[in-house]
Amino acid sequence: MTYAHAAQAIADVATSADVLFDYLDDQASLGSHMQKPSMMMFGGRMSYEFDEAKGRTVGSVIKMRGNILGLVLSVEEVITEGQPPRRKVWQTRGRSNLLVIAAYRMGFEINPSGQASRLRVFIDYDYPATIAAKFLGPMFGPIYARWCVNRMANDAKNAFEGSERS
Repeated sequence: MTYAHAAQAIADVATSADVLFDYLDDQASLGSHMQKPSMMMFGGRMSYEFDEAKGRTVGSVIKMRGNILGLVLSVEEVITEGQPPRRKVWQTRGRSNLLVIAAYRMGFEINPSGQASRLRVFIDYDYPATIAAKFLGPMFGPIYARWCVNRMANDAKNAFEGSERS
C-alpha cells in the first residue's frame, strides 16, 4: 500500500542496536507520548490494548482508543515486519477513527554507529476522508505526524543519555 504523506525523525542514541531495539520493541514505551494528555492531543490521550504477544511479533495486534475534544478515537494496528535489531514496522488494520490522519504505516530503523546507534522513526500516512477531516487533515496532519516521530526518536535518545543501560 502506498501513502500520500510522510514524516521522519533521526536521532543518534548512545546505546547498541540490540539494546535500542529491545527498548523500542515495547510498544507501550514507544508510544508513551500518546498515553499522556498534551497540547498536541488537545488534552486528550489514548490507551493501549495488546494481544498476548504485546506487539512484539509479526501479526501481533495493538488497539488504541481515546477521547480528544469529546470525540471517541480508535485505531487497530498490526505488526507487519520485525527484523531485530534493525527494523520494525506496523500499520493500521481496518477502518481507523482518527482526527487528522487515517491509514498509516509506521516504524523504525536502527543502524549501528560505533558504540551508539542511528535511529530513524518514520510514518507514511493518508488524511481521513470525512468532510471535517478534509480541512483538519492538511492543516494539522503534517504537524501531528512530525510531533509523533520526533517524540519517539527524542524519547529513545533521552532514555539512554547519560545512563548505564547501554
